[in-house]
Amino acid sequence: MAEMTVDIVAVEQRVWSGSAKLVTAQTTEGEIGVMPGHEPVLGQLVEGGVVSVTTVDGERIVAAVHGGFLSVTATTVTVLAEDADLVQDIDVEAAKAVLAESQDEAEIAAAKGRLRAIERA
Repeated sequence: MAEMTVDIVAVEQRVWSGSAKLVTAQTTEGEIGVMPGHEPVLGQLVEGGVVSVTTVDGERIVAAVHGGFLSVTATTVTVLAEDADLVQDIDVEAAKAVLAESQDEAEIAAAKGRLRAIERA
């Protein structure tokens, strides 16, 4: 079975790393799906976007990502995000509170992305 190495990295930490058979991500040009052997591409991630990884074992990893880039080669996918959270680490109530109380557009976009990731998980 063909596989690729995937790294999801935020500014302050590596969020997830492993082998996968499919990665989907929301870029400024639209949603992209990447499988092993994909042509090289560099994409800009949307603010408050979602990245989904299907591992070689069939497990589905979903992360909320805020800004950054997606780099693809035939054997690797690297997500370099300003901020990223795996769905199991997302505090739903805190994200909802940001939507209700914040006036900061970046915080609101990140909170929407976290809730969107929960919906997709």
